[in-house]
Amino acid sequence: MSVHNGFKPGTRHPAKEAQAQRAASLREENEQVRQAMESHAAIDQAIGVLLAASDVTPGQGWDVLREIPQHTNRKLRHVAELLTAWTRTGNLPADIRTELDRQLALHAHSRQPDR
Repeated sequence: MSVHNGFKPGTRHPAKEAQAQRAASLREENEQVRQAMESHAAIDQAIGVLLAASDVTPGQGWDVLREIPQHTNRKLRHVAELLTAWTRTGNLPADIRTELDRQLALHAHSRQPDR
């Protein structure tokens, strides 16, 4: 059996293997950061929609937005995207609309200065 630089032919060098694993890890981390930034933007836009469409403070808008997914079995980012699209299409799924109305009514009774 021939040995080249102390390693069997066809085997990867440990430093190159570690480098490849690190590169894969960085690509995954980069993708997660990109998705987080997109989610953050969608959430901020949805809070803006709530502020424009109702009489809530930014803190209450966040509370309303955070509660809707918990009662509709949808992800927060998806609800945020639906609310933002609502401004363009005028369409909002019935379950989201019902929960939005409920949450806004709850928060209208507890209007306080923003946190």
